[in-house]
Amino acid sequence: MPPATIGVDVGGTKILGVALDAGAEVVGEWRVATPAGGPAILAAVFTVVERLRAGVGEVTGLGVGVPGLVDRRGTLRFAPNLPGVVELPVGPALAETTGLAVQVDNDATCALWAEHRVGAADDSDNALLVTLGTGIGGGILADGRLVRGASGFAGEIGHLVVEAQGRMCGCGRRGCWERYASGSALSIAGREAARAGRAPRLVALAGGDADTVAGAHVTAAAAEGDAEAAALVEGFAAWVAVGLASLVHVLDVDRCVIGGGLVEAGEVLFAPVRRAFRDRLVAPDHRPDVQVVPARLGERAGAIGAALLAREPAPAPGSRPQAGALPGNPGDGAATER
Repeated sequence: MPPATIGVDVGGTKILGVALDAGAEVVGEWRVATPAGGPAILAAVFTVVERLRAGVGEVTGLGVGVPGLVDRRGTLRFAPNLPGVVELPVGPALAETTGLAVQVDNDATCALWAEHRVGAADDSDNALLVTLGTGIGGGILADGRLVRGASGFAGEIGHLVVEAQGRMCGCGRRGCWERYASGSALSIAGREAARAGRAPRLVALAGGDADTVAGAHVTAAAAEGDAEAAALVEGFAAWVAVGLASLVHVLDVDRCVIGGGLVEAGEVLFAPVRRAFRDRLVAPDHRPDVQVVPARLGERAGAIGAALLAREPAPAPGSRPQAGALPGNPGDGAATER
């Protein structure tokens, strides 16, 4: 079997790994539940890697996507949606245990790289990925290169402040975009409506328990034509558009790729998001169209992107990309080698 690269995506509820062949085809997949605590997460990632290695033979590199602030040495400095996980040396620890060259990046940055290479942004060099899940993750592509910033922390778009004295966020601050426009936010809005007696259809879809209403119940009811659910989706779409428009004004991308479980709602969600987004853009009639599209690779995107990044050269931590580096080379990801 030809050599493969492995990519692992660490999420709040699951750790998903894939092995890719030279043609970027998935030739192996394994998943486990995400345990609590940094050491347990590292052990679980190691288990996923070893299961994949057993099925594919030679492995030339490992990429890992993790949620939160990842520095250029492959350390997860802070992860709002992984309680208690701080200063976790993901790259160095996995290089030691696996014997592989390891690249570590933010999970949404990995997902964007996958969508750029083989997904919904494969014909765009200036794109934004927004993942609507427990929180909001983001990845930025500018002129064909991933944007990581001075410390490697770029793309934490979920913590863009949209309401100065707003709701408390898991990061410890108030008013973050993800408290209004994440999948969790839509679930909370649905439960509030259900408990108030305004959304009997949501309660029915949740099996009769208002406390178990989730975002998927809201979008499903909206697709059926339920008026309360449709109003909830419209309000949610307006908050999504607040952040999207602000980011487009700063980044001037031509494509916004939306990922996360909510994309399964299709046009029930995307139609109101696109309307609200256009309404918030400066001079929409005098600028090229900015496409808002669903991600194409689903839950595998982060793992596929991590595996693809494992094939890319990365300079020593702290170094700067060389002048004239080829467009498309991510260049400055965190790398740890044995």
